[in-house]
Amino acid sequence: MKTIGLEHATLETCIKDARRDRVVVTRKGKPVAPVLGVDGLDEEQSQLGSSEKLWTLIEERRRQETISRRELEKTLDGTNGRLRKKSKKRRARL
Repeated sequence: MKTIGLEHATLETCIKDARRDRVVVTRKGKPVAPVLGVDGLDEEQSQLGSSEKLWTLIEERRRQETISRRELEKTLDGTNGRLRKKSKKRRARL
């Protein structure tokens, strides 16, 4: 990450540097703006990266209970990737 003081920052310099690394513009030593390169990203990807709604969903998901890969594989084992239905006890036919 590169830090550039506002007094030395030009748009040209920030864009050039942001193509290689993250740039933080500072004023009196305190960060005031990030500059991120978006080469290789389409419009949707660049919008999602700054979406508050997306990051809220990600944070909520990270707080949810998880299972291990072994548990997942055991659940999916022999089902061709579909969740195995819980079996019900069958009644004996008389």
